[in-house]
Amino acid sequence: MTTDEQPGRDMASDDAWRFLEHTRFGRLALSVANEPDIFPINYLAHDGKLLIRTNPGTKLAELTINDTVAFEIDGLAENEAWSVVLKGTARVLESQTEIDAASELPLAPWLKTLKYTFVEITPSSVRGIRFELGTEPERF
Repeated sequence: MTTDEQPGRDMASDDAWRFLEHTRFGRLALSVANEPDIFPINYLAHDGKLLIRTNPGTKLAELTINDTVAFEIDGLAENEAWSVVLKGTARVLESQTEIDAASELPLAPWLKTLKYTFVEITPSSVRGIRFELGTEPERF
């Protein structure tokens, strides 16, 4: 049963991870000096971690200052919506071996830009929830 306090049904973490594996776009949430920021990104879920590509700029600076991140994806089906939130730790891939291996994966930039920096996010938690779509119930 769902209520205003619990509007959906929790997913098993394996199910939530499968949504991450089959979705390519999400939002990366970062925070530095108590100032939150959110970036739309494309990503790849691979070997129990998320990989993103980026360039020097605000996003990269923020995640190197505070490596604790959150990442969210959402989706809609015919009668259902879902949301998955991953919390974890980000790190820039620095060894040439890691960079070469990441370069072989199917992770292309979303925009027409060259992005040479790979970031790996190791999850500490993955939580998913499903929502049944419908109209607002009548009040009594």
